[in-house]
Amino acid sequence: MKALALLSGGLDSTLAIKVILEHGIEVEAISFVTPFCLCSRGRGCGHAAASASNALGVELSVFDIGAEAIENVKQPKHGYGKNLNPCIDCRILMHRKAKAYMKECHASFIITGEVLGQRPKSQHRTALGTIERESGLEGLILRPLSAGLLPPTIPEKSGWVDRAKLLAISGRSRKPQIALAEQYGLADYPCPAGGCLLTDPEFSQRMRDLMTHSEVTLDEIRLLKVGRHFRLTRGAKIVVGRNEQENMRLTELATPSDLCYEPVDVPGPTAVGRGEFDGGTTEIGARIVARYCDKTADDCLRIAVRRLPDGDEQVITARPMDEKAIDALRIQSVCRTSGCR
Repeated sequence: MKALALLSGGLDSTLAIKVILEHGIEVEAISFVTPFCLCSRGRGCGHAAASASNALGVELSVFDIGAEAIENVKQPKHGYGKNLNPCIDCRILMHRKAKAYMKECHASFIITGEVLGQRPKSQHRTALGTIERESGLEGLILRPLSAGLLPPTIPEKSGWVDRAKLLAISGRSRKPQIALAEQYGLADYPCPAGGCLLTDPEFSQRMRDLMTHSEVTLDEIRLLKVGRHFRLTRGAKIVVGRNEQENMRLTELATPSDLCYEPVDVPGPTAVGRGEFDGGTTEIGARIVARYCDKTADDCLRIAVRRLPDGDEQVITARPMDEKAIDALRIQSVCRTSGCR
């Protein structure tokens, strides 16, 4: 008997695998990465799942579903959660992919770390039923952490697993899972509650702005995760680094036809202007960059601007923009993951 586990690397999915391993059932894990994952803490997509699978001693396959996840965000059949999170559509996508792989790896059923009532959009009874039905896996998704509160699945009815040894956890408290982790000796779980940038209200605001004004691509989403963002016109925005690391990252993410801003005489941020810039918007961008340089608000600063990859450089003498004006242009920052603006 073999089970295929959906493994994010978070606490719940790790515990679900541990419970099934205790039954003596072979488990193979599958993990899906998207541009919106938080679990890896900047160490690369799939890192958390790889660490968890190594600790558990189970084989892991990682699949990138970024393009499909973006389509879900743009047009979710089942709508959004509190922010821009299409959780039900995302779970259906993952389970459909798992179903296809289940046949390939000769698994008999699927296990997940879902907990009844933990997440308001995708982990209530109706949503769980919708996910099973639309992924074509009715009766074949076992949720070991909440199985005692859910109808028996095929693995339970067939005697492959002992329902009496499954759990009945529900709600948003993490205490039962943390206690179970201590019981199993699991100490290093990187994201106890999992995570997705689309549940972050400020990242969601940036994402909405992108969907309104530009084509949504992986490159554009990577840029959303860095710096301070300002919408200058419908066709132009500028992204300003907050520290040396972000300045370097912006340089890496810049594409041909972007504008690159850098202060000439004083320490300050690198910025990338993307879209349709004329003389007026280019100057506004320079004033925003000047605002974050190491000078007082009364100083006029020289800001170098050039069109990438090798356009001619011009130097604009710019007075830093005042706070009221700059806030009117600001697209909200990702405070939860990168620090406040």
